Amino acid sequence: MSKQTTYGLKELNFESTIGGEGGENNLREIPVIDLSDFDQRREEIKDQLWFAATEIGFFQLINHGIPTADILTAFDASERFFALQNRAKEAYPLKDGLNAGWEFKAQVRPSTGTADQKESYQITLPHMDGLWPNQTVVPEFQRIVLDFEYRAWQLGMKVLSCFAEKLGFATDFFTNAHERSSAEYQSTLRLLHYLPLGDDVKAEPGIWRAGAHTDFDCLTMVFQKEGQGGLQVCPGKEAADGSQEWTSVVPKNGVVTCNIGDMLMRWSDDRLLSTLHRVRMPKPEEPAGPRYSMAFFCQANKDQIIQGPEKKYEPISARDYLLQRINANFSDKK
Repeated sequence: MSKQTTYGLKELNFESTIGGEGGENNLREIPVIDLSDFDQRREEIKDQLWFAATEIGFFQLINHGIPTADILTAFDASERFFALQNRAKEAYPLKDGLNAGWEFKAQVRPSTGTADQKESYQITLPHMDGLWPNQTVVPEFQRIVLDFEYRAWQLGMKVLSCFAEKLGFATDFFTNAHERSSAEYQSTLRLLHYLPLGDDVKAEPGIWRAGAHTDFDCLTMVFQKEGQGGLQVCPGKEAADGSQEWTSVVPKNGVVTCNIGDMLMRWSDDRLLSTLHRVRMPKPEEPAGPRYSMAFFCQANKDQIIQGPEKKYEPISARDYLLQRINANFSDKK
């Protein structure tokens, strides 16, 4: 893809400029927010979330209500799916223009113009017909993944309810905008397998497990496995002024790493900061094996109109917004 490609959204035009190595700053602290006793501590938690989201754009959640054992069970189901031969996974292909199905090295970021070194299986509930491996292929896969998707949705809506109140919306504004039973639902659980580098193989310059990008959605929640690093983030304000320094996010079982996405930044009239992030290739001194993660993307239902209280941007439907972002990443015209 040419670096001179021009897009219809400012978010994509920005993303097309940030594919370089940049610097690293691992002294920076990532805010950790404890969600225990949520109802009793709601105002305190709400203030902590707002500070993290307006000043930095990313944060981590602990005591969030999803048992670590359940997260690891979902990881096990994911790894069993990815262990299938590619010819078997081809029975569940990514549906055109939709976040549903399996893809292999199909995502090309506007930031890099090179394919991410990964495969993914995406779950978006209204579009899953024909995409579930049955009990003989991956036992209990559908049950485990659907249960985890629901738990992740619940957590996302809890966090988004705090941002709704801070923005002057009703508490359930974003919950209604992400109504899970609607045919217009487009929140996505993405199971990810970053490919092993191989013995005695050095990563090529310009090749990434996931090139630098901001997310399409309102809120992303990333689940990582201990010992499988590579995720790096760049604070929203720093990304905006062009002085990109990257901080590695140390993976810990049960800790959820969150970032604001472009959809919510737009909906908040740019008060909440979308976070630039990437997954780098292993360094020579690091394990070069596979990396697994799971990400839940809170993406407003297709029929929702995105416009903030101050009307900084023209209104756009969540359907049109997301489609522009998907097409820029998965278009055949790369």
